[in-house]
Amino acid sequence: MKSPGTHLKTLRDTAPLVQNITNFVAMNVVANAQLAVGASPAMVHAIEEAAEFAGLAGGLTVNIGTADAGWESSMVAAAQAASAADKPWVLDPVAVGATGFRNRLAARLLALNPTVLRGNASEILALSGEVASGKGVDSGDPVSAAEDAARYLAQRTGGVVAVSGAVDFVTDGDRAVRIEGGDPLMGRVTAMGCALTGVVGAFLVGQKPFEATVAAHACFGLAGAIAAARAGGPGSFGPALLDTLHAMTPEQLDAEAGIAAV
Repeated sequence: MKSPGTHLKTLRDTAPLVQNITNFVAMNVVANAQLAVGASPAMVHAIEEAAEFAGLAGGLTVNIGTADAGWESSMVAAAQAASAADKPWVLDPVAVGATGFRNRLAARLLALNPTVLRGNASEILALSGEVASGKGVDSGDPVSAAEDAARYLAQRTGGVVAVSGAVDFVTDGDRAVRIEGGDPLMGRVTAMGCALTGVVGAFLVGQKPFEATVAAHACFGLAGAIAAARAGGPGSFGPALLDTLHAMTPEQLDAEAGIAAV
């Protein structure tokens, strides 16, 4: 298994183009996080071009945060095109479990077997059919409560499932790791989970999914912890996170990443 720093170096050496169909709240945050880590973001969601662009980009992220019926068509078409072109794609099922529309959309996208499914514990529990305690976009469940559900979903989809929280959990249904990092301040700034999805999408391009997903979480979590120590509050945290992602070196990531096999 390659080190997380090796994955960061590969990302920066290739500067992958990543298509993002994400929510209105997160577009700027996701794009800036991908730029800071070394990727090239493209926010392309129109049904007239979403599928075509997915065939051109190195990877795709799909975030259902502010989806509607029109965006649903774009999301499905882009995911199908990415899979057909053997491009990795990430599903972020924001607030699944909250409404019937979100449940149907997330189930439809999950059936397309995303390379990586990334969500909070409540979202992962809801997708697996278990009872969850989410409050809209916020998780009401600890990561540990969703670990078995994550393994189940990874085996069902053949992909990687990542559960984000105080200590992240990543599994491919066989292997699993926990990743320490981040800071409670991240929960006071909008779209941090969405930004992590974008970073995962960037790390995936041309790299092994499980290892790349672990590296992405380690990088983002470490950057969050460092940025929080420097920030005076939520307003200064966002810029500090971007600066820290930009300044992160492969050597620093290897030395300070909090990764432990389960």
